[in-house]
Amino acid sequence: MGYYLADGIYPQWPVFLKMIRCPVGDNRKYFARAQESARKDVERAFWVLQSLFALVKGPTRFFYQEDIADIMYACIIMHNMIIDDEHEGVLNVTNDTSVASSSHGVSTESESESARRGVPYNEHEQFKAFMDIHQKEAHRALQHDMIEELWANRNRAHRP
Repeated sequence: MGYYLADGIYPQWPVFLKMIRCPVGDNRKYFARAQESARKDVERAFWVLQSLFALVKGPTRFFYQEDIADIMYACIIMHNMIIDDEHEGVLNVTNDTSVASSSHGVSTESESESARRGVPYNEHEQFKAFMDIHQKEAHRALQHDMIEELWANRNRAHRP
């Protein structure tokens, strides 16, 4: 399940990685600083995408994670194309289909795999998705795991 960086107003669900108001301990303080910095960067970027694409403004809680990622990649790519066009005055378009690959966020799945994607199509799947996002213990476990992972890898971020 994916998650969003969030502040204190959101519920304790595993889809929200909330900030720590009064962190105690070096690892929790480090996490709080890193999360706040990342959250601000994401908010700025997301605001830009929301101002350009109405699809990004809507709720996504019943969408599959892969679809949300595809939507965001498409919006980011279109945003970059707009920026390039504004700066260069000319947009170079290629007809070379070999340029797109799975490493560029383009799906290469079979039809049977793609049939499972999109908004959950029955009540059972919608109910399961709803119940999965309402687990407080999973939220606490996610936050703990992220704190420990970030603390363990803190020196890698500062290496040249």
